[in-house]
Amino acid sequence: MGMAARAASRVPQPLWAVGAFAATRALLLLWVLGALPFPGLDVTGDVSVIYHGWYEVLRTGRFPGSDVTWQYPPGAALAVLSPALLPFLAYARAFFAVLFAADALVLGMLLYAARRPGRSARGAWVWVAGVPLLGPTAYARYDLLATAVAVAALLAGVRRPRVLGALAAFGALLKVWPVLVLAGTRRGRATVRSWGTAALVGAGLLLTAWAALPGALAFLRFQQARGTEVESLGALVLHAARHLGWPGEVALHYGSVEFLGPHVQLVSGVAQVLSGLALGWLLLWRRLAGTWPPGTLADAAFTAVLLFTTTSRVISPQYMVWLVGLAAVCLLRRTGPMRAPALMVLAATLVTTLEFPVWFGHVVAGDALGITLLCVRNGLLVAASVTAGVLLWRRTVRPPRHRADSPECVRGTEELVDSH
Repeated sequence: MGMAARAASRVPQPLWAVGAFAATRALLLLWVLGALPFPGLDVTGDVSVIYHGWYEVLRTGRFPGSDVTWQYPPGAALAVLSPALLPFLAYARAFFAVLFAADALVLGMLLYAARRPGRSARGAWVWVAGVPLLGPTAYARYDLLATAVAVAALLAGVRRPRVLGALAAFGALLKVWPVLVLAGTRRGRATVRSWGTAALVGAGLLLTAWAALPGALAFLRFQQARGTEVESLGALVLHAARHLGWPGEVALHYGSVEFLGPHVQLVSGVAQVLSGLALGWLLLWRRLAGTWPPGTLADAAFTAVLLFTTTSRVISPQYMVWLVGLAAVCLLRRTGPMRAPALMVLAATLVTTLEFPVWFGHVVAGDALGITLLCVRNGLLVAASVTAGVLLWRRTVRPPRHRADSPECVRGTEELVDSH
């Protein structure tokens, strides 16, 4: 081994991760700031036009309730208003700076958690690599902020169930999905404390927003009117139907490119049924789970978000940030079972960037390239969902073979590991 190689081997893993983070995030910032072109559509328009427009409305003390593109819970107002923390920058630049800070915070949390016994920097590397795979979309939407809250909730959750509940409620007020981090709480006191806290905090925040600002619940009405987005799993049926003479169309509808026409409601309904079945599976898993090995909280959250993302009638590109963040938490543990679905998520994130924004025109047109990209991306999500579900089930739903596998013993082991 040469001198350079020996010197490189002595550099701690966290320093390598920080260096890779700095390089990839510099590239991301160059893309979103327009200093370096990125192929395909310009994804930053939502920040400089739509988000900025909402910002101006929110500053007047009300929600943009008359805007059909406002389809977010009231906590999203905090994300849209966050550039006010940097008043010396233009809105878009301040927004990108806030996203970069949240991105760095997630890396810091993952590296700090990796210092505990039985954990590694592997999860931090998933985050370092996964976010830039999404291209400029990662910084051109506020989903990274909700992901940061979900990651914080999971890292605090095993030993502090009330903190888990409070952060889950706050995250749900940002983007709804972070409430799923509660899916894997241990039955008993942990569930009562975390779910109870989430209910109280969530209700308090929602009531405060409703009382303080008009239009806080308008998003519910607009969400109900959503159709089937062209990138979703169900959209593949309609893409194929177009080639067989289906008379529908693709149009910008409620802020996204969706299918409109005959039988679209049926496809959307099937997607909602699949989401209902996913919920039923999660409830059955919670009922039958006999052991709660270390890491189950994160593994269950990752599986739950995978299931609901894959079956959703809307799979927007930025949703991949959620999955990357949760996969990173799962892979912190050296013996965690979610390596395969995490790798599938990383691959799906790369393909997502190819279908949007690089070749989104082909997706809208439903030609061979567009449909192939969707089949690969959605196929990876289906495979990841099934694999994660099987792994979670096998690890937790089984009769104890001997006393060391009993729930009481496993609980004691988890508390011992996480107390360091």
